[in-house]
Amino acid sequence: MLQRYTVPDIEVEQLGRLYKMERYQIPNKCRLHPDNDLYRDQEQHKVHVDIYEWKCGYCRKSFNEEKFLDQHFDTRHYNLLNTTGTKCLADLCGALHCDFVLMSSKKGKSKCNPAAAAKNRHLCESLANTCFPVSQGPAASRLHEHFLRQFCDAHTCTGKNKPFPKGGKKKSGVFYLAISILTLMLLPLFYLLVFLHQREKRTGTQVLRRIVKTGKKTKPS
Repeated sequence: MLQRYTVPDIEVEQLGRLYKMERYQIPNKCRLHPDNDLYRDQEQHKVHVDIYEWKCGYCRKSFNEEKFLDQHFDTRHYNLLNTTGTKCLADLCGALHCDFVLMSSKKGKSKCNPAAAAKNRHLCESLANTCFPVSQGPAASRLHEHFLRQFCDAHTCTGKNKPFPKGGKKKSGVFYLAISILTLMLLPLFYLLVFLHQREKRTGTQVLRRIVKTGKKTKPS
């Protein structure tokens, strides 16, 4: 039985955003092309009804977890898989840093293997060459360079390069932008409260002085 695997959302989101931004059509020979995904048809037949309810799009059977639906696909609908012209994305896991995503969610650490890093880097560069050949024009060249920087450069044991560097910066940039906007919105309110407090304080002092001055009597000489 083949290992079920789909690329984590972080890779899918970043790659999809790049394709749309550059209006780039991935070549059919690219392993990342949707038509080359072994489990694509099964993924499209997953019906997420509720948080604890998943349905099979083939036979409408219900499950309370996605993993049970995956097991159902493997046992009941395995014959529907196109195993001749498609490949399992698990073979690309090393190149796309799936282990980094999974380990980050579990907050675990693993030792770096130089031989494995070199092998994954070679696979990653092969993906860049087949999916974004520089001979296809400026858009392909930009995507090729971005893919190398985003995925391939991090296949090293030096610890200097991290996967998805631009994605991390973008998230932090959005956070700081939100903080800045919130600060600009609250700053005028803060000064208004300070102004009202100072004015009330001055008004109370003036009234107190007037009362003391009016009630004071002079002694006869």
